[in-house]
Amino acid sequence: MSIGFYFSISSFIIICILTYIFYSKKRIKNIETAVYGKMLLLTLAGLFLEIISGFWYFSGANLNSIFYQFTSKLTVAYFMLWAALFVNYIISICNVKKQFKKYFNIYNITCFVLVLILPIHFIDSSTGILPAGLPLYITYGNCFLYAIIDLIICLMNRNKIAIYKFTPVYTLLLLGGLDILLSVFFPFLFLMNYVYSLIIIIMYFTIENPDIRMVKQLELARDQAEKASHAKSDFLSSMSHEIRTPLNAIVGFSEDIQNHKDKASPEIVEDADYIMEASKTLLEIVGNILDINKLENNQMEIVEVNYNPREEIESIAKIDSLRIGEKAIDFRLHLSDDLPQELYGDKIHIKEIVNNLLTNAIKYTDKGIIELAANCVNKNNICNLKITVKDTGRGFSDESLTKLFTKFERLDAEKNSTTEGTGLGLAITKTLVEMLDGTISVQSQYGKGSIFTVNIPQKIIKSAKKVHRSPIKLSRPIRKKEQNILNNSGNKRVLIVDDNLLNIKVAKKALEGLNLEIDECYDGIDCLTKINEGNKYDLILMDIMMPNMNGEVAMEKLQKISKFNVPVIAVTADAINGAKEKYLSEGFVDYIAKPFNKEQIKEKLDKIFR
Repeated sequence: MSIGFYFSISSFIIICILTYIFYSKKRIKNIETAVYGKMLLLTLAGLFLEIISGFWYFSGANLNSIFYQFTSKLTVAYFMLWAALFVNYIISICNVKKQFKKYFNIYNITCFVLVLILPIHFIDSSTGILPAGLPLYITYGNCFLYAIIDLIICLMNRNKIAIYKFTPVYTLLLLGGLDILLSVFFPFLFLMNYVYSLIIIIMYFTIENPDIRMVKQLELARDQAEKASHAKSDFLSSMSHEIRTPLNAIVGFSEDIQNHKDKASPEIVEDADYIMEASKTLLEIVGNILDINKLENNQMEIVEVNYNPREEIESIAKIDSLRIGEKAIDFRLHLSDDLPQELYGDKIHIKEIVNNLLTNAIKYTDKGIIELAANCVNKNNICNLKITVKDTGRGFSDESLTKLFTKFERLDAEKNSTTEGTGLGLAITKTLVEMLDGTISVQSQYGKGSIFTVNIPQKIIKSAKKVHRSPIKLSRPIRKKEQNILNNSGNKRVLIVDDNLLNIKVAKKALEGLNLEIDECYDGIDCLTKINEGNKYDLILMDIMMPNMNGEVAMEKLQKISKFNVPVIAVTADAINGAKEKYLSEGFVDYIAKPFNKEQIKEKLDKIFR
């Protein structure tokens, strides 16, 4: 038996093992993988035919028998069909036009039929008995043609497809050429089937390994998901900015109506109150959507600072108590005497947690009591801050409690259809608590109320002073006539820089009655021009997003002007976490998020001019 025969047997065993591995693993379903599977099976069939023909030949059988003639033709046709399938594989990888693939396959089928129909004969030469005839010449010619097509497709797509995918093509051209050259001088060394088997193995370990393809597919899916996530984040951020800008006008003008209720009809004042409440709800929804998006993308950062827990909790309680409105609710605040004077932790997110729990209690409580309590267990310089929010509201059933912290879950939707929100508040709260290494629990009785308890560890910077404190009472605020905080400061000049005329009007309304002289301009270039022309101001309210020159660039250029020392406040709809720190680092003295109200403006001015 010839050496080529033994190569065929060893190749058959290896391809059998490879075929089993390939089909036993989970695979990516696409055209090129399907073609590769066919190539594997075809290689097995070709090797099997060659082994059968070899046994027949070496056993001294009649070479002119119908069986040997047919198997010889099938073997010759196999070489051409394998080369054609390889072309189909390259076409699939390079996404060649379907029209070309269609005509190519019609041509290949025609040649395959001719090889089976046309006669084949054998020549007895000094080097052995060799097949001859038109079927052999058609196969040789087509294999050469297909190799040229492979090479042309690879060269045309070399910049589009990863280079490793073309490794089998270049290997086939090299080894196939060497085998044909050897077979001219040593016919018994015809090893094309062995070359095909080697190409199949190379393809498996460079392209078609199911594990590698699965990993690459997962990487591609991850990249696409990241792009989609970034696009979603960009959209939500842009949406937030675009919603906050008109909200600024809505809140500003509604507040102005409320401040002049003695001159307006009761119906108009009542409508303004409804608009203000709706605006607050919309603002809360936008903020929650942005927060949940950051949490899903792991973009929520923990920023730890020193803070006074008593002051911060009192502050958030006073603000949230305004939401009670006309409801018959007694709001109570209890702060433990041993609450440390100063803690180190994520003040912003702790306030957000308290705010979300209070907001939820106010939403779902129509009458009775809402109680906010802050207690602690102090040990080894760690304060286990315990925040409890108790209400006598609607409560939750046992079934509802299992879905309480699920995103977009509105419990008892029919009963609570008049309560606005997205169902994100408690989901965000739970995620924030866990992010701060804390725990949250809830006790509730349907129709009687709920108790939410949060425990968050914080570092102690200063312990509480040993003094007895009287219970804190939060009285419901009564709207009074605005007091002029600047009466004793003389006239002050304020420059408002904003490209939106409505926003300028809102800012002017907010500054009304504060004994201020107002000037305005519409982008950073105008602002720089006014300063360079010698105009003097005591304060600049600078919008950030403006055409021609935005607020940040304008601030950078203002700081380069010699003797410029006017305080500049950033006024922007960019209300993301960390925005204040960002603008302060750029030289702004403070930051106001849109929509803002008159109280916020007064507070900032009072701090600056005082």
